[in-house]
Amino acid sequence: MTKKFYVTTAIIYVNALPHVGHAYEMIATDAIARYKRLTGHDVFFLTGTDENSLNAERKARSLGLPTQHYVDEMAATIKKVWRKLNISFDDFVRTTDERHRLACQEFFTRTYDAGDVYPSTYEGWYCVSCEAFYRAEELMDGMCPVHKTKPEWLKEKNYFFALSKYQDRLLQHIEANPDFIQPEARRNEILSFIRGGLQDFSISRSSVRWGIPVPIDPSQVLYVWFDALINYLTGVGWPTDLTRFQHYWPADVHIVGKDITRFHCVYWPAMLMSAGLPLPREVFGHGFVYLRGERMSKSLGTGVDPGAIVDDFGADSLRYYLLREVPFGRDGDFTWEGFVQRHNADLANDLGNLLNRTVSMVNRYFGGVVPTPIGAPTGPDAELMALAADTFAELERSMNALAFSDALVAIWQFVGRANKYVEESAPWVLAKSDRDRLASVLYNLVESLRLIAHAIYAFVPETAERAVEQLGIELEIGTNWGQTRQWGGYRPGTRVIEKPVPLFPKKELPS
Repeated sequence: MTKKFYVTTAIIYVNALPHVGHAYEMIATDAIARYKRLTGHDVFFLTGTDENSLNAERKARSLGLPTQHYVDEMAATIKKVWRKLNISFDDFVRTTDERHRLACQEFFTRTYDAGDVYPSTYEGWYCVSCEAFYRAEELMDGMCPVHKTKPEWLKEKNYFFALSKYQDRLLQHIEANPDFIQPEARRNEILSFIRGGLQDFSISRSSVRWGIPVPIDPSQVLYVWFDALINYLTGVGWPTDLTRFQHYWPADVHIVGKDITRFHCVYWPAMLMSAGLPLPREVFGHGFVYLRGERMSKSLGTGVDPGAIVDDFGADSLRYYLLREVPFGRDGDFTWEGFVQRHNADLANDLGNLLNRTVSMVNRYFGGVVPTPIGAPTGPDAELMALAADTFAELERSMNALAFSDALVAIWQFVGRANKYVEESAPWVLAKSDRDRLASVLYNLVESLRLIAHAIYAFVPETAERAVEQLGIELEIGTNWGQTRQWGGYRPGTRVIEKPVPLFPKKELPS
């Protein structure tokens, strides 16, 4: 029976277009989803847009647009950006969808019936950009710790969720499930926060009209974070399609930025406990991608447009750079110098030239037909084969730990070894002296490229597809991973493309 795997990103606000920092989360999650599909899992990958926010309403008003018209346009544009980056989501949930309204109102009703919702008066600091409430001691010199802006003082009658009631149950769950919050630094932060004492939080707004009405009091709308978290249930059919929901839920991993782990590791599991629903298996709080040491911010207008990068370099160059350069879970820095260097050195030189040389030599020496290897493997042959096996073992270990950078380092060691194999075998010399040995060398290079294409598929899918196309074959996704990754899967006698096409033309630094 095929094992299911349900993975999600955080849903993105529609008050501005996404920057490279948002693209990082999407690309990483896409790599997880693609790897799981490659290895035969039944994957469901959910993303979407967070539209019931005060941010969206204010932005629409500033543009003189009806809010619904504005969020419709932004959701469509954001979806196009993700398609440009080759993000293979299975569903795109919008919090203005009717299905989401139904899910939120049913969820509220369950928590209310459980005795965990009550009316009270909220008074305190609220950051509109975060859409989050802050205690005075959490502010930095009176400013929002994330956006460095002064929060608004709010006082209004709301409905509250009894978060404090779940303090002990949350601690027990986290301590009993060490992998529930990753990486360890995030886990320690959340444990410290819970042990400091949980306070009930407001889950409705009386001063806002844009949003999902509270079922028992239509004069109020649900607080955006209470509403937004429920998208993970909406996307897999809850509460109307319980067969689908029961198949995919609980989520195997929520991928979120480290700034919103509190919502996902404290509020969300407590809400699910109240509603009587299973908790997700893991929440992974990744780090930020900075630009020249500063955090990218839509609200501050500081960021790099991923769509513009794709137009110039292609999606895979950005995907490779972010996943190779920034260890997942830690912060990293986007630099144009580093990006162009990775494009030219790793992708154009190391991988692109290996494919180009190999396909060219098969055409030159064997008329485009990949020969059958002849004779027993030599020392270099055996070394190449062993490294291929080691590479896939490291790929599996790294992907299970969401260590994308480690996986790519291992793959590129294999790419480097294949390039070295070309030089030490010298096919151009063998063509004049030993045709049998030449046949084995070229077969081994083609087979190495077949394996490399499958290994890189999760990270740079378009490149993997273009590579196997030039080898005259197709990627084997989800068919028989145990066999696909074994040496010897390429069938001799297959014809490669007649004229190889460079995978990555070299680029100069943008002016």
